[in-house]
Amino acid sequence: MLAGLGAGAQFRKYSNEFLNIGAGARGLGMGGAQVASTEDGSAGYWNPAGLVYVYEHPAVSFMHADYFAGIGKYDYINAAIPLNDKYKTLGISLLRFGVDDIPNTLYLVEPDGSINYNNIQSFSSADYAFIISYSHLFKDDDNSKVQMSWGANTKIIYRKVGTFANAWGFGFDAGFMYKTPKWRLGIAARDVTSTFNAWSFNFSDREKEVLYLTNNDIPVRSTELTSPTLVLGYAYNFRLAEKVHLLAETNLNMTFDGKRNTIISADPVSIDPKFGIEANINDVFYLRGGISNFQQALADGDTLNQKKVWIFQPSIGAGFKVGNVTIDYAFTNLANQGSPLYSHIFSLRLDIMPKKTTPKEKKNDGVPELPKPVKEKKKKVFYPG
Repeated sequence: MLAGLGAGAQFRKYSNEFLNIGAGARGLGMGGAQVASTEDGSAGYWNPAGLVYVYEHPAVSFMHADYFAGIGKYDYINAAIPLNDKYKTLGISLLRFGVDDIPNTLYLVEPDGSINYNNIQSFSSADYAFIISYSHLFKDDDNSKVQMSWGANTKIIYRKVGTFANAWGFGFDAGFMYKTPKWRLGIAARDVTSTFNAWSFNFSDREKEVLYLTNNDIPVRSTELTSPTLVLGYAYNFRLAEKVHLLAETNLNMTFDGKRNTIISADPVSIDPKFGIEANINDVFYLRGGISNFQQALADGDTLNQKKVWIFQPSIGAGFKVGNVTIDYAFTNLANQGSPLYSHIFSLRLDIMPKKTTPKEKKNDGVPELPKPVKEKKKKVFYPG
């Protein structure tokens, strides 16, 4: 990894790839098709324009997932805070993707050529992203039931590889959402200013010597650039019964860094579609599914003709809401088609609802009415004689 980082600034197709995993079991269960329908705290990740629909009370969300059968850990936490009115919402998100206990074999071979396993040490490699989101509802028409909102993200990225290297990065996202009772349109522009990571390296003299003797480059500094991505989303809400709805969404992920292994692969634009559905039963129980990551690959067992076929990545999920608590589950592949390792993903959302007041408390501006003092009856005392 370290040897592959050059000395100059350059675009990399898969820079900051941990930011493309997703956030929340709902979105991952729907194959990542979220740009038009996201309305909870995870909107700070998918499309900040949808964050404004967290307007009644603050909410916090948590998610944990194992990556590569437990080798990597992916964690996400979010807080959405409505501001003075229902037209503005602030969001704060933290993501971490880390691999711990990586063997460091730099000193495995002694100067005399013998192997000493006691020299193996371990280190961690972790990527962090701190995202501050702001969303504003600038149109709310009661007659046409049309709502329009915009949002923006500021991203601070920190990446660390043991004691060898670390990087700081900054980037910005923007989003727009158009919502009617039946259909929705969403647009998310990610890394609009080309998010960058500035790497710095710190090797001891002994480590430099080992790298030199093993024909490895010794990097000093480098800057990594992430090119912008544009995501277009469309969603439609079908009413199947009085208390049963089916939401279907399509996203088109457009990248501008040259040809990729996607359905539409061109230079400089490649397009990767995603599809997701969600069945909503009485706003209590949810069933979800999605397909994404369409790629061309060699047919199984066909090593002679080199015939390629289209493959895709399916995902499923479910959710359950009780009061102010929502639990979501997804079963999906967090890696890629070359590493089909499916994971169980759970996320929890807690709406921080204010304490309900009784009618008497409302009458007294929320102050509980104290019990009235009981007057003590005077006891009659009888004197003898």
